[in-house]
Amino acid sequence: MVNRHTALKIRKTHRYLGLFIGIQFLMWTISGLYFSWTDIDDIHGDQFRNSHYQPKGFHNLISPSKIDVPKGIRTIEMRDIDNIPYYWINKNQLYNASNGELKKGITEREALYVANQFMDKSLKVIDIKLISEVDKKHEYRERLLPAYVMSYDNDEALKAYVSVNDGKFQTVRHRNWRWFDFLWMTHTMDYEGRDNFNTIVLRAFSLLGLITVLSGFLLWFTSSPTIRKIVKRKK
Repeated sequence: MVNRHTALKIRKTHRYLGLFIGIQFLMWTISGLYFSWTDIDDIHGDQFRNSHYQPKGFHNLISPSKIDVPKGIRTIEMRDIDNIPYYWINKNQLYNASNGELKKGITEREALYVANQFMDKSLKVIDIKLISEVDKKHEYRERLLPAYVMSYDNDEALKAYVSVNDGKFQTVRHRNWRWFDFLWMTHTMDYEGRDNFNTIVLRAFSLLGLITVLSGFLLWFTSSPTIRKIVKRKK
């Protein structure tokens, strides 16, 4: 068994480590409980989307090979923008799929049309604005910019985003998602961008957490009457 002085050091180390990382342990527990008790589909905002949406079919489209695309076509996607078909080519540019004309971004009215296709028909837009830049903590981070953001008359502070360059419906954001995002930040300890699992802070606290647990086991071992009796018998 360790002597009394060493046991006191272990106890003090365990106590101060517990005080230092206790708040973070609490946040890990709270965020973990929230994640396990919430429906991820609701967090994604599926309850606000048009569950009956089906992409519109178009006829009399021109062949993509007839469109003059610099360096050729590598990828292509269809877009329905205000009832007009477009090709989104090479993840770079829109072309009218009926006549091959180049389209440089969508208008506010066209963005509203796109949003209306994907969102529940009962929702009412109360504001629409254009954003061209966001910071690393923004709810629209790491998505295509510029974009139109539609705000809805809703208790959840609901917003929908449509990117300008490709005319694509990007995502839905609402209050519960923002709570999820905040707790996710406390879980990953990425206070700058929120999505990085390899931060030095997270690694440090994980290591300190392991040391705290091990010191607790060691503290139990050094102070347990049962262990002391076993050691005495062996002597």
